[in-house]
Amino acid sequence: MLSTYAARYRRQLDESVIPFWLTHGLDRAHGGSFTCLDRDGSVYDTKKYIWLQGRAIWMFARLYNEYEARQEYLDAATLVCEYVRRYARDERGRYYFSLTQQGQPFFFQRKPYAAVFVMLGLLEYARATGDAAIKTEAIELFWAIERWIADPSLLDRPVLAGNPPVSNLANVMVLASMAIELARFDDDPRYLDVIRRAMEGVVKHYDAGRRILIENVALDGRDMQQWPEGRLFNPGHAIEVAWFLLHMLDFVPSAFHEQLALDTLEGSLEYGWDAEYGGLYYFMDIAGRPTLQLEANMKLWWPHTEAIYALVLAAMRTGEQRWLNWLERVDAYSFEHFADPDHGEWFGYLDRSGRPALMSKGGNYKGFFHLPRALLFSIQAIERGAKIAPA
Repeated sequence: MLSTYAARYRRQLDESVIPFWLTHGLDRAHGGSFTCLDRDGSVYDTKKYIWLQGRAIWMFARLYNEYEARQEYLDAATLVCEYVRRYARDERGRYYFSLTQQGQPFFFQRKPYAAVFVMLGLLEYARATGDAAIKTEAIELFWAIERWIADPSLLDRPVLAGNPPVSNLANVMVLASMAIELARFDDDPRYLDVIRRAMEGVVKHYDAGRRILIENVALDGRDMQQWPEGRLFNPGHAIEVAWFLLHMLDFVPSAFHEQLALDTLEGSLEYGWDAEYGGLYYFMDIAGRPTLQLEANMKLWWPHTEAIYALVLAAMRTGEQRWLNWLERVDAYSFEHFADPDHGEWFGYLDRSGRPALMSKGGNYKGFFHLPRALLFSIQAIERGAKIAPA
């Protein structure tokens, strides 16, 4: 059963997703990667969005390191990496959100997320090339990001009196994602401490009654449900954190956190699935109140890719049929509504009924990352499981 999915995902990766970005995404004149691509791959915005540049470095380098050591993958990673290292930092070592095609600063977001994905890209590129200086650069950037998340004023985001100290699920997630990658390739025990803190951080966001993760919780224990921010549920984030948590168990085993991850996965799918039209909602308010996000009812590509991989991982880990049932449902919806058989890749944004709201294949949030990562990780998990299965 799962071998059929692996074969399908390999075809999608090899014949649709990778060729689309190799053909249309790379800016061979100025470096970096275009991400604002129309349905046919034509560029509709020449700016370079740095968090997507970092993701492209990581994705091409990971393909080279673990999928197939093709020179064009390494060359693509190099093209983007050199552009980022040349232009993306300001004089204080912080990363811009976007640059012009030629590398001039365009926008600074005052958030750490561009740097997060640059860090991951640099680390994976260092694996591919053996460049010790780039590995050191990635490690130093990781510790800078940890400081930026702990003290947002370092990114010129003041702490305001009316806004309580908050644990944001996205911050828990990115710290975990970086620490997992670092712990795989570096023996500094501090990464395990970061992983342990992330595991406990997930617990703070867990809503046991609904079996989901809330996006924002006050660190001082105050009730934030008077505000939409305190009632916000993002099914895709919760599902992604669930599989991150399963990855963290490779470094810090915990039966409690394994059960938490599986409960979160199932609860988020059940709570976040649109019973009328199918697909996962983008945002939800747990009290059934209006969300501030106007796109809340839309169906986005990335929560579905996260669900596909999380379900593959859960099925391989437990052997339970319930995960295969959900995988069949999510996979069928995704390939019916997101995949574009005519031009390749996936549409990113559907309306609630499942029709494309935009015909684009990329933008300032969608690039060469979520879909190929989910396909690659799913293939690897299934094939790894097949190798260790008893004869």
